[in-house]
Order: sequence, then structure tokens, then C-alpha cells
Amino acid sequence: MRINVLFSPLNADELYFTDKTTVVIDVLRASSTIVNALTNGAKEIIPVATVEFAVKVSGGMFGGQTLLGGERNTKMIEGFSLGNSPLEYTRENVERKSIIFFSTNGSKAIVKAKFSRNLFVCSFNNLIATAKHLLGLNEDVEILCAGNNNLFSLEDSVCAGMLINEIRKADSNVQFSDSAIAAVVLYERFGSDINRLLKNTEHGKLLINNGFAGDIEFCSRLNISETIPYFDGSVLRDLKGGETTSASLKKEADK
Repeated sequence: MRINVLFSPLNADELYFTDKTTVVIDVLRASSTIVNALTNGAKEIIPVATVEFAVKVSGGMFGGQTLLGGERNTKMIEGFSLGNSPLEYTRENVERKSIIFFSTNGSKAIVKAKFSRNLFVCSFNNLIATAKHLLGLNEDVEILCAGNNNLFSLEDSVCAGMLINEIRKADSNVQFSDSAIAAVVLYERFGSDINRLLKNTEHGKLLINNGFAGDIEFCSRLNISETIPYFDGSVLRDLKGGETTSASLKKEADK
């Protein structure tokens, strides 16, 4: 088993991920929001790379059972039902709903890695569950940090390092790329207090300034969920189960 880390989606094109096992991390906030939505009973999440495509797909869905969720530059998008705060994705709001989801960084990273054979979403919230599953697969892993507007993100990199650390504690034979080693070093330097880390990152400060301090606290919680979001080529579902998307949505997503 060999682990590599990509610190930004710019570091590879879509075809790079073909037939790979990939983990996408966007701590603030898409990964945390996706995990919480599925934990609270969302039927599925459809990640999209543009707002325009989100609106297009939503036009063919059943009213009342589909929500538009996400943000642009931390703010809810006009006409969307939900933003990108994990605190909004309560069971009351999302249970049995399909959520078409766009975010500045996270959903784009998931779409970029769509040709992966296995594609999972990880945050601090579901880190140990993800590590255990990867150990069970025993395959090479690409960890894709969503970053911050295609630039380096400290919080995603530290989360990647913590995920790698959990894996290496269970399997001393795991091999690491140089970038994976760097991620572990960042975790060892900054990972002792996740809440403090998030508050002091560039994106964390922006969220606090825009009134999302509660999201920082939520996103810093370690291992509060066993949910592992799994991308099947068009939608994200909880790996442990869930309904498949409709054939009509798959056709629309492939256009």
C-alpha cells in the first residue's frame, strides 16, 4: 500500500485519477457538510463543478425531494435552499432528500477525481472510519486536498497527515510519497489542537469574519461519524448503504 498526497487539484488532471482509489478532503467545509448530510439521512448528494450545472440538473428533479446546497466564496448562493454550513444539514432539513451540491473548492475536487475506481470523502469528523476502510481495501491511495481557490490549504493538509498517521499506526509496511511525508510532518506540527488550527488558517479566519464561527467548532470535531461518503460516478452516498440515483439523473449528469 502506497499513499500519495496532492496538495491542490491543480497538481493533476482528471485522467490522472483513472482506476485509482482517491480520498477528497475539504475540511472547511464541504467534506464536513457532506458527511453530516449523509449521517442525517440525506438520500444522496450530487456534486457539481458549476452553479449553472447545479441549476440545470435541479430542473429535472422532483420538487420537494431535491435541494440545492452550497456556497460561493463562503456565502449561500441566491436561489439555493442551503449553504455550505454543516450545521444547516440537520435531519429535519435533509432526511430522504437528494442534494445537488456546489462549493468553491470541495465539489470541484470531487468532480475532478470522478474517474477514480474508488472515491471517498474524508474530514476530521469521519477520519478513523475512513482510515479503517482504506486499510481493509489495502490498495494504493491518492489523497486529494481541495485547497483554497486551487492554492495550498493547511487544514486539508493536516487532515491528510492525520489520516496517513492512523493508517501507518495499523500497518507499518505502508509506503509514502514525499508529499505524504510532508503531510504527516504538518500534522505532527499543527494537529494537537484542531480547533485552534482551524481558527488560525486563512480560510478559518474568513469564515469567522463572515459569521461562521460555529462551523469551525463543528468541523474540528474528531470521529463523530462512521459515515463514509462514496462516489459511484454520479452521486455520493453513504458507503454502508442507501438508494441509488435515478436513471434520468445519471443521463443528465453524463451530458
